[in-house]
Amino acid sequence: MMGWNVYTASRSSWDVYYTGLGDKQTYFTPAPWSFVIWPVIHFLILGGCIYQFSHQGSSIFVDQVGWKLPLLQISNAIYVRSRSNHRYRYAFIWILVTYMVVNQIYRKLSKIPPRGIRDQLFCHLPFSLYHGWVLGLVFLAGFEAFGVDAITTPAHSGTKIVLIQLFEWVYASPMAEGDLCACLVVSWFLFAITVEQSAVRSTFVHWSAHGFTIFSLCWITKCMIGSELRGM
Repeated sequence: MMGWNVYTASRSSWDVYYTGLGDKQTYFTPAPWSFVIWPVIHFLILGGCIYQFSHQGSSIFVDQVGWKLPLLQISNAIYVRSRSNHRYRYAFIWILVTYMVVNQIYRKLSKIPPRGIRDQLFCHLPFSLYHGWVLGLVFLAGFEAFGVDAITTPAHSGTKIVLIQLFEWVYASPMAEGDLCACLVVSWFLFAITVEQSAVRSTFVHWSAHGFTIFSLCWITKCMIGSELRGM
């Protein structure tokens, strides 16, 4: 399962996989350093693959996740391979498949309360991060497949309206789920867009992403304070 992604990264440009750099720059492209989240996610899933050989881990990975995990890794590997070859429309299709699979895993695991730190670390956390991160990548892939090049084309009113709607969707979806970890990843993604889409390129895009990043961080802070108060 993990070998698919290792093979894809080794056979493709490492910049595409670990920094997200590609030939096409869109108004939804985050800063290259944001893609460091990939090794974190895969490291946690690798820990889960080892954890599944225990009785407690087997009841989650084998009985609940099952075949969806290899399907997730294969679809993600094909997405990365397609994007590295600049076949953005194929990449868009495969990141949609990846999102649908990880969404099914995420929703299934969200109904199972963690029984300890190992369940939280190797079962719930990686798929919360994966779910939030891939949500951003779906819209990035859509812009790469059908949007304009941000370097050569200015952001017109139609692009700005679409961006505001997407920022709102990315910001609101994890909040509706009440998933703190996914919200952290979304805040990370939005902040990376703020950094990459400088005010020199587009003042509107820069400050819109900046505003939604602040809203997301405020919601996270509120949740963390609420959790502390409930624990007292």
